[in-house]
Amino acid sequence: MTAQDKITVIVVDDIEESREMILRMLQFEPSIQVVCTARTGLEAIEAAQKFMPDVMVMDINMPDMDGISATEAIRKKVSFVQVVILSVQNDPNYMRRAMLAGARDFLSKPPLIDDLTQAVKRAGEMAHEEKNKFVAPFQAGPLTTPLQPSAAAPQMALGKIIVVYSPKGGVGCTTITVNLASALKTPDNKVAVVDANLLFGDVAVALNEHAKNTFLELLDHTEELDPEIIEDVMVVHKASDLHLMTSPKMPVMNESGHGEAISRILTYMQQMYHYIVVDTTPYLTDMVQSCLDLADFIVLVTTQDIPSIKNTNQFLSLADASGIGRDRILFVMNRYDRRVAITPERVGETLKQPILVIIPFEDRIISNSVNRGIPFVTENKNLLSSKAIHSLVEIIHERAKGDHPNPA
Repeated sequence: MTAQDKITVIVVDDIEESREMILRMLQFEPSIQVVCTARTGLEAIEAAQKFMPDVMVMDINMPDMDGISATEAIRKKVSFVQVVILSVQNDPNYMRRAMLAGARDFLSKPPLIDDLTQAVKRAGEMAHEEKNKFVAPFQAGPLTTPLQPSAAAPQMALGKIIVVYSPKGGVGCTTITVNLASALKTPDNKVAVVDANLLFGDVAVALNEHAKNTFLELLDHTEELDPEIIEDVMVVHKASDLHLMTSPKMPVMNESGHGEAISRILTYMQQMYHYIVVDTTPYLTDMVQSCLDLADFIVLVTTQDIPSIKNTNQFLSLADASGIGRDRILFVMNRYDRRVAITPERVGETLKQPILVIIPFEDRIISNSVNRGIPFVTENKNLLSSKAIHSLVEIIHERAKGDHPNPA
């Protein structure tokens, strides 16, 4: 049996003795390879994205996030991963909630060794089938180099989702989105821009493009996604070779119920692109919240005006309450003017979130760039604003290399 044929597993339990017990049970099965352990729900989510295992064996009771919530988050981020839930409470209600969250199996704790290995094998077969659905269309592969090669799943290379967001409108999120995507685009990187503002999206306008099909055409086809369907909706910006998924020509007044759809679309696109940069609306709609949940990085944008800082502070409080880790947030101050007394350092200290990148106020140059549909990072690399965007790219590259989970 080759390494690729083995069922790769992550064991998640906050109690060391329980983790060790599960490891001992699985070590005698040659078709199963444990690649990592995790102690909490958040560690489990990070480990799933890093190692991309076939199966996760997860305790239901953990201090930071229960196994059901972690399962739901993992299935959104890495859809082929199958989860086997363990619980000391053999409660039908727990079982139902676990299955609704996407768990493949539910076992009483401690499990019998045969029950556990059989459950992992069944889940592993399902994971391999799901992987093949993604990998087969890309054997020739649009991804010329893997982003994060993994011993656990060397054939996969999931792209990074970067969401550009501000709780205050008019701070330049769309301009940052298109320039960040342009700076990320290299001959070796395939980059997509998704306009998730269904009401007043401006990505197409910012790049002077017109789309025949838009984001709206995908919403009813998320159960049957394939590369051709995605590409039919994309517009290729010839000057930069960015792939654009634009907002509808007519505003969509009601965005409710589209959260699951965009999760499916973005998760699928991770198989096709190295980076997906998502522009959003300031309102925390179902779609925006799904984008934020899925994001590997959230570029949080503020300016020096008090309403923007106040809204940003409120968003950070919501992020803390909803489990969005601040380590995923890249705090950016746009349109910085040194004549204004409110400094980035002061804002960072007050909000307890350091500002990592400062984009200076170069209004005339940037306005001309937007009006001509040419990203300023490609037109003039010597601009202070261009250098700021490239610093943001360097931070993203550096953060993407981080190793948080504990290997087994």
